[in-house]
Amino acid sequence: MPTQKPDDDRIALLQGTLDLLILRMLVLGPRHGQGIARHIQQTSEDTFLVDHGSLYLALQRLEDKGWISAEWGVSDNNRKARFYSLTDEGRAQLAVKASQWRRLARAIGLILGPEEQEA
Repeated sequence: MPTQKPDDDRIALLQGTLDLLILRMLVLGPRHGQGIARHIQQTSEDTFLVDHGSLYLALQRLEDKGWISAEWGVSDNNRKARFYSLTDEGRAQLAVKASQWRRLARAIGLILGPEEQEA
């Protein structure tokens, strides 16, 4: 089990980033909200801890846009849960948003430059 990072080592998600991460997690198949949050945390090596309030607002927003769909099911621990799936429109939006994010990350990297040049 990975060690827990101190809160000051975690990075707050930029506006809109959570939507992108949710869409990316759903490429792997349908998941319930807790499963999405857990997978984001694990995949980011505990850098991102998703606030459940923010998560469920984002899921509702993505469902309203038609980028994800939801249906009721039963979780692994035998509880009723909503399972979210990526729609075709959501898959297309993931490609657009991921491309935009990569361009942004590259531009920031160019501005910051290599770490060894920092004083």
